Amino acid sequence: MSKEVTAQLTHLQLRAAGTGVVLRLAADELPQILHWGADLGGVSDEQLQDFADNVSPARDNSVDVPVRISVVPENSSAWMGTPGLRGHRSGSAWTPQFRSLTHTVDGNTVRSRGVDAESELELVVDIQLHDSGLLRLRASVRNLGASDYNLEQLVVALPVSGSAVESLDQAGRWSKERTPQRRPITVGTHLRENRRGRTGADAATVLLAGEQDFGFGHGEVWGLHVGFSGNHVSYLEHTSAGKTLLGGGELLLPGEVILKEGQEYCTPWVYGCHGVGLDAAAQQFHNYLRARPQHPTTPRPVTLNTWEAVYFDHDLSRILALADKAAELGVERFVLDDGWFRGRRDDSAGLGDWFVDEDVWPEGLHPLSDHLAKLGIEFGLWFEPEMINPRSDLAREHPEWILQPQGRMPLPARHQQVLNLAIPEAFAYIRDRISELVSRYNIAYIKWDHNRDLVEAGSTVTGAAGVHEQTLATYRLLEELKSRHPGLEIESCSSGGARVDLGILEFTDRVWASDCIDPLERQQILRWTAQLLPPELVGSHIGSPHSHTTGRTHDLSFRAATALFGHYGIEWDITALTAREHQDLGHWIGVYKQHRALLHQGTVVRVDHPTPEISAHGIIAADRSQAMFEFTVLSLPSCWPPVPVRIKGLDPERSYRIRQLGPTPPLGTNNNSPAWMNDGGIRLSGAMLAAAGLAMPPLRPEHSVVVYLESEGEIRSSPAAS
Repeated sequence: MSKEVTAQLTHLQLRAAGTGVVLRLAADELPQILHWGADLGGVSDEQLQDFADNVSPARDNSVDVPVRISVVPENSSAWMGTPGLRGHRSGSAWTPQFRSLTHTVDGNTVRSRGVDAESELELVVDIQLHDSGLLRLRASVRNLGASDYNLEQLVVALPVSGSAVESLDQAGRWSKERTPQRRPITVGTHLRENRRGRTGADAATVLLAGEQDFGFGHGEVWGLHVGFSGNHVSYLEHTSAGKTLLGGGELLLPGEVILKEGQEYCTPWVYGCHGVGLDAAAQQFHNYLRARPQHPTTPRPVTLNTWEAVYFDHDLSRILALADKAAELGVERFVLDDGWFRGRRDDSAGLGDWFVDEDVWPEGLHPLSDHLAKLGIEFGLWFEPEMINPRSDLAREHPEWILQPQGRMPLPARHQQVLNLAIPEAFAYIRDRISELVSRYNIAYIKWDHNRDLVEAGSTVTGAAGVHEQTLATYRLLEELKSRHPGLEIESCSSGGARVDLGILEFTDRVWASDCIDPLERQQILRWTAQLLPPELVGSHIGSPHSHTTGRTHDLSFRAATALFGHYGIEWDITALTAREHQDLGHWIGVYKQHRALLHQGTVVRVDHPTPEISAHGIIAADRSQAMFEFTVLSLPSCWPPVPVRIKGLDPERSYRIRQLGPTPPLGTNNNSPAWMNDGGIRLSGAMLAAAGLAMPPLRPEHSVVVYLESEGEIRSSPAAS
């Protein structure tokens, strides 16, 4: 039951999953976070007041009262850093001061509403502490005046403990997404602005601050993620007064949001994670996502995507042969990628003309759809709905539907421009074309691509920048298609992994982590994508021996083991498999099917191994009855043998049977495999595994082995190693 806080000043503690938040709620101030971190335990009102007094800011040399920083920092409070709200009315109302606050509390949810009568603005802040321990906030501003209010920025900010001295976020590019970058926290602002019109392959993803030398299993960390798929900003700000803030929100282009009387703007949700170690912070995101009502609950089907098997060569007999081979191997979903629609013989034409190409598919997609149905395999189809090729019927008929500044077209990228989905007619056209195809061919799954940044994305209707409205229109389009077609699943793909965020995942069921399927690169990509997403939401495929994006060649054992820790699939011309490849690939698919409940419901563990050339990670079941880990030699270590891999998180009192899963990978010369790789494996306690670890096998560089651990008394059958 909700209640309204009417006292002049009160302090409130929110608690969940080991995380505690203490709020200062005053009648004349926006809410302030006095503590965000470890749960403080059950405390009395008196103790909470004493705690607030103890952490209350001291006066500095700026103004004659202590500077209090709200979740929407105000210049009127003498905060000299990044303002939470920035805007004006033709130059006036540029420094609001919100008073007359009302605070409504409902469990771990707080809504605060304030008004600035002089600026004629109303501000609402929502603060929620989820059962997972994840904190999320958003703010909205409403124009109460008769004149227009030009909104330039609205962000929310979270205070971080002064013990945080290092930052970590991610960068990257196409085919090398989620590249970690680390630096000391110094006075100033570490600013991550994204103006690509999509989340970006170089997105910060989760911007983290932590104690000295924090790692996956140690050191207190705080992190921030902006759940928005368009332009956005994340920042870490540290002042000479010793204050550290994590902040973020949407990045608005000039003139994108001009509020008329009564209109309001609401930020996307901004998420804050906390934990001792990066894994604990990541687990808050994973538990939050898994608790959503729309989170996938059915076993994630083994997926074959045709792109790196056939590219644009859509020959029916070849594709049917691919489907037959897929059925033999146990594939459960077959996705026909780019090249099926009119004029699409390469990437220079056709986008926007969402009709089956009669020259290539004279009977439509029915022969493939019907064949897949007989095989018992779901049918998936590739689209790039937000894009348009100038060489298309749609572009020739409706050039005004293309996002563009007045008087010129933006520079092309991949021979394409961007379709303005904020135009109702363009929106309806795309929605109805996709919907008709989904119904006609019994499409169960859409691979939704987005292959270019939004450059000079102006609206021909308003003349203003259009990224904000385009992003919201995309969300509406996804929502309407899901409503029309219950059970339809959608993958967020954007030049690979350039649209990975919690905003798009409100409407989609998985993301494509990267167009790079090279397992050596995927080791890093999957490891750091896990800072935000659990494995079941991340597409992870076995590519061909020779990588399309890097030119490297890898054994099937490395490719299959790396891909196992995600939503498993294949992107390879499997009609050309050797007999051994067919046997081994079928074996790996069997391993995935048998253990996907563990892989997609357990706790992600990334090991802090002291040897940089060695990587280890895995999944531990919630009841700690079983676990699966991958040990990898990335490159030739300078010393051998390396220290054992310590596995923490198992029950220290239980004994675990330990054995290898999957075919044995190639081993180095003059080295014996550890005992756990032999037939029957070995048995060690959880305490032994945490304290002493498991011996690392003598793998060759760029090879992996998969380890399965199961508590004694609950031994399950598993495919035998060969």
